[in-house]
Amino acid sequence: MVIQKTFTVTTRGRGTHEITAAVQDIVADSGVTTGLCHVFLHHTSASLMLCENADPDVRADLETFMARIAPDNDPDYVHTAEGPDDMPAHVRSVLTGNDLTLPVSNGRCDLGTWQGIYAWEHRSAPHRRRVTVTVLGSG
Repeated sequence: MVIQKTFTVTTRGRGTHEITAAVQDIVADSGVTTGLCHVFLHHTSASLMLCENADPDVRADLETFMARIAPDNDPDYVHTAEGPDDMPAHVRSVLTGNDLTLPVSNGRCDLGTWQGIYAWEHRSAPHRRRVTVTVLGSG
């Protein structure tokens, strides 16, 4: 059995946006009890991550780390047509990735106790981000 659904995340600008519940709802509605869940973000200036969900300081520290290795306004960037945060957003996206594959057990993504699924917006302005979830397995 294969089920695929797409939803939109409206971001507030740079930072993380938890999508765990939306993904888990799609998995639960799929009827798949054992299998895989693939989550794909259709953008090149945002990414997905599986991260600590108990302490928001972890995600804040990741943002600080990314600002250090992919800063806005870097004079070495050539791609600047879409603003000073666009090329850093592409770098951040390439480093972190735009898809996740998760195990499905008992009709849910089998996440660790402190794991959450996040869309990570790398642009400064709010955006609408499209996410496709594909669930495959047996019922």
